[in-house]
Amino acid sequence: MLKTVIPSVAVLLTSTAIATSAMAAGEYEGYTLRVKLIGGAQYEPLYTLIPQWEEETGATVEILSRKNHFELDREIKQDIASGTINWCVGSNHTSFAPQYGNIYVDLREHLTEDVLGGFVQLTLEHSTVNGRLVQLPRHSDVSNLYFQQSLYDDADNQAAFKAEYGYDLAPPDTWAQVKDQAIFFADPPNFFGTQYVGKDEAITGRFYEMLIAEGGALFDESWNPTFNSEAGARALQWFVDLYEANAVPAGVPNYLWDDTGLGFASGTVAMNLDWAGWASFFNDPENSKVAGNIGLVRAPMGSGGKRTGWSGSHSFSVTESCDNKEAAASFVAFLTSHDSQMVEARTGLLPTRSQVWTDAKAEFQANGNDFLVLVFDTYAASMAEDAFTPPLIPEWIEVSNVLWPNLQAAVVGEKSVQQALDDAAKDAREVMEDAGYL
Repeated sequence: MLKTVIPSVAVLLTSTAIATSAMAAGEYEGYTLRVKLIGGAQYEPLYTLIPQWEEETGATVEILSRKNHFELDREIKQDIASGTINWCVGSNHTSFAPQYGNIYVDLREHLTEDVLGGFVQLTLEHSTVNGRLVQLPRHSDVSNLYFQQSLYDDADNQAAFKAEYGYDLAPPDTWAQVKDQAIFFADPPNFFGTQYVGKDEAITGRFYEMLIAEGGALFDESWNPTFNSEAGARALQWFVDLYEANAVPAGVPNYLWDDTGLGFASGTVAMNLDWAGWASFFNDPENSKVAGNIGLVRAPMGSGGKRTGWSGSHSFSVTESCDNKEAAASFVAFLTSHDSQMVEARTGLLPTRSQVWTDAKAEFQANGNDFLVLVFDTYAASMAEDAFTPPLIPEWIEVSNVLWPNLQAAVVGEKSVQQALDDAAKDAREVMEDAGYL
């Protein structure tokens, strides 16, 4: 039984009763459902609902793992290699799913159209691999730029910035402006202009979206790696310049999502490109020193005139080896139901059910929560106009694994920008050759 409750979000749950009428009472009495879930601050509120599913069905949920997604991915691959997939439900992601082969069931064989019909259909398309719906989308992701509003309202900052850079201080619309402003605001080691994730698929994705915004591409039409282009060099140079200027914390090469989220909430960072799921945390005075002082704008544009918009959906999958697939399917349907997604939407997470977008915003407006109205309006525009997925191919993570150490090496000065990209492109080409693309 899940017993962990996050005190700062418990209040979000009291106003929502999860509808469970679709489940037969006690249908899985005495059954233990073994699951592996993603962990982290923005994911935990949903799991406080699990006892409701247990009470209704009579089953017990045993959580075997609750790790960040990169660690969970490595654990799942170890399970595949050792032939020990002895669990039923796993957290997944549209970017990760193509690499797992056929370990997950086609959920269309286990869920009715009454369940599936309420999802944004594009999220189901992105959740489909080789014609099989191998995951049920939990919430979608795209990043926008949070900033401390008071820094921009300060008259002294406005005058000093205009004198130094020759244009007015305002929330940035380009990544060149972000760099200027980050260097201007930085006062290391106590305060930093911005920050970024620096390892694993996290920095690969950030580089990828910056590459697109600079007018580049990861591959050409024949799957030759092309990210070691002039556009790729401009994209990577942005990360390097901020690190060399001490405009970001020295630890960013080891940062992942919780590090950037908690860093912005600490009040020591001026601007933060981040997911919507942190919104309520950032604006909660019990957790955040920037609560009540947050601005938000669409992700800025690169020199190619396109905004960054790396996107995808977190999801849940059911294993082929599961000994009770119907119980597992019931569980993932429960965790992605309308009412479950309303709980996540109250933290800022972007729903994958169409009606939840409407109902959540209406609730925010009725409650006078102007901040979450801004969040939903801003992220809705980004999802509609800026969002793009990485290549949905099994080799995405393998390519990422040869790319990110080279990106990291350039950031810390172990390689030049061009050498890092050339080395990564050579290794990525070998990955694509081995996979039969080239």
